[in-house]
Amino acid sequence: MENNRGKVFFVGAGPGDPELITVKGLKCIQSSDVIVYDRLANPELLNMARKDAEFIYCGKQPNHHSIQQEEINEIIALKALEGKIVTRLKGGDPCVFGRVGEEAEKLVEHGVAFEIIPGITAGIAAPAYAGIPVTHRKVASTFAMVTGHLCQDDTISPDKWRALATGIDTIAFYMGMGNSTYLCNQLIHYGRNPETPVAVVSWGTTEDQRTIISTLNKLEKTLQEQNMPNPAIILVGDVVHLRERLSWFAENSRD
Repeated sequence: MENNRGKVFFVGAGPGDPELITVKGLKCIQSSDVIVYDRLANPELLNMARKDAEFIYCGKQPNHHSIQQEEINEIIALKALEGKIVTRLKGGDPCVFGRVGEEAEKLVEHGVAFEIIPGITAGIAAPAYAGIPVTHRKVASTFAMVTGHLCQDDTISPDKWRALATGIDTIAFYMGMGNSTYLCNQLIHYGRNPETPVAVVSWGTTEDQRTIISTLNKLEKTLQEQNMPNPAIILVGDVVHLRERLSWFAENSRD
């Protein structure tokens, strides 16, 4: 029975531009029997799969999941138990807020082999395409990636907020658009300068990319004036100033 089991490859699809997928990730797509993909994986990548491959969409949007996470875990495991090679295609990097841990744990329960193929995460790539390196020798030597989705559920303790506000030079908030005002207020409350620059990059690395620049104390007003769709990265830190000199990617910019 063991020899009849397939294998699962957790593949990071990158931040949006299909050319940013890794060579190894692309090989997994091309050789798999089943592709289980999410909303943020560029659909152009599916054109690289075999003509007889099975596609299963497991996309999630804010407050709307086409398939619940527990069901996704089971689908991946069951397809592999049928002896198939499965690529679980995730936007960005599967280990950065991609819930790969939960899905891989289910495979361990079923004795299914798997590999994790890293991808380029949006928290680094979207700012880079906006002309903002997340670190700089003279500006920022520390960088943190934080989920903004659960911040109001006490996921981040006061001690962690204080450390983020005063000890981290650059912060990338994922899934934080719905909580943007709260995030900014918390950073200010725990010691961050209210005039700290903030960039919001929507649909980073794609032809729909847009960037707006504001500050912690003015971001709420800026977002009220602009229509910035998800997905978006909120980047906090003095590195945002570098965009003035390093902007290189043609976009519908609204600084």
